[in-house]
This record gives sequence, structure tokens and C-alpha cells, in this order.
Amino acid sequence: MIKSPQNEKLKLVRKLRERKHREREGAFVTEGEDLIEAGLAVGAEPRFLLTAAGNALGGEEVELELLASVSSLGSGTRAIAVWPQAWVEPGGSPCIYLHGVGDPGNVGTIVRTAHALLGGTVVLGPDCADPYSPKAVRASMGSIFAQPVARAEIGKTPLPRAALVAHGGEAPSALAGAATLCLGAEREGLPDEVLAECEAKVTIPLRSGGAESLNVAAVAAICAERISSLAMPKDSSNA
Repeated sequence: MIKSPQNEKLKLVRKLRERKHREREGAFVTEGEDLIEAGLAVGAEPRFLLTAAGNALGGEEVELELLASVSSLGSGTRAIAVWPQAWVEPGGSPCIYLHGVGDPGNVGTIVRTAHALLGGTVVLGPDCADPYSPKAVRASMGSIFAQPVARAEIGKTPLPRAALVAHGGEAPSALAGAATLCLGAEREGLPDEVLAECEAKVTIPLRSGGAESLNVAAVAAICAERISSLAMPKDSSNA
């Protein structure tokens, strides 16, 4: 039973709230039984598991108030696990390339979308949020364990590439055959050097009088579904 706030495992959980410590340790934190189950389901092994005393959840028990004190959730948690980060080399298509997507909730949601609809790899370019931050991990709903993520420049992603632009691009049907879907920050979009590496530029049409733009995670979901459906073989039966 852990009873001291000076316990080294509790200290590490606190440190891993910050990106510099996550990168230094090559580790990240999950809170709650659902995320722990998601990791275990795909064969991930936590470095250690801490659980609230008296709940029979396994791992090493911690006094309830002490466990709550290291939680990043306002309501506390019954289980906290520390896991090794898993990074891959770019590869596999269709993949999603992100450039300057700085909101961790969007990054985590896009990881979840890729896992659900595409597979391949989520490639994080410059100035992207950490997919292993607490907010991104929660937004991924456990997909961070199963969906490969990489860090690389645009030139390392598979060809052909399709860039999402706010105005002046082709219809979404131009996504057919795209191996890499490129998405930028919602305000700035993709820089010219990334657009120059893309074979197609695509714009999602918005209805007149509606919202002026879409959230980048929503764009990723729309385009991923379109790429997935365009890649499906058509039914040639007469039924």
C-alpha cells in the first residue's frame, strides 16, 4: 500500500503531466479502467498500475485521497497506469499527416478517427500537439494504443498526397486514390511548402449561410470516411 506522497511512482505520475518529462521518460499516463482495458486488449504492457485501495482492481494499491491528488481529472480516478510510448516510422496508407495542429483534443480525436476508418499511420509534422498528453489520450478513447503514430516531415509520407484547403480546391471526389491526407491548423491551414508536396488540393463545400469553417477533427472524419468509401470495391452483382 502506497501511503506517502513522496513515493517515486506518484512523483513520476506528476512529472508526466508535462511534455518535457513525457519525452524524457518515453512514457505517458492513462486514468480510468476503460483506457487501461484498451491498452491491455492490444497487448500493451504498463510500466506500473496504481489503483485506489479497497477496489480490488489489481496493481499496487494507493490511499484513495493520495491517488486523487495525482489525478489530472477533476473528479479523481480509481486507476492510473504509466505506459511506454510507441512511435513508428511513417508508412502504411492511407495515412493522415498533420501540420501545426496544436490542440491535443483534435490530435487525439484524429488518432481515433484514423483507427476507426483508415488504419495506416498518423504522421505528426512540426508544431503538433503531443498525442500522449492527457487530453489527447482521453480524446483518442484508447486508440492511441492501436493506431500507429509517427513524427516526420511531409516528404516521408506516402504518395500521392491530398491537401485540405479552405477555398478553391477540388471536390472531395479528388480524394480517390490518395495515400496521404494532409491537414493543417484551422486558422493558418497548410503552409506553401506542404501544399507544394501535394498532388491534389481538396475543399469540402459548406452550405450557404452556415458556419464559415469546420473543426480540423471534423474535416479529418469527413475525408477519412470519403477515402474509405472510395476505396471500397463496387458491387458488380445485378442483385
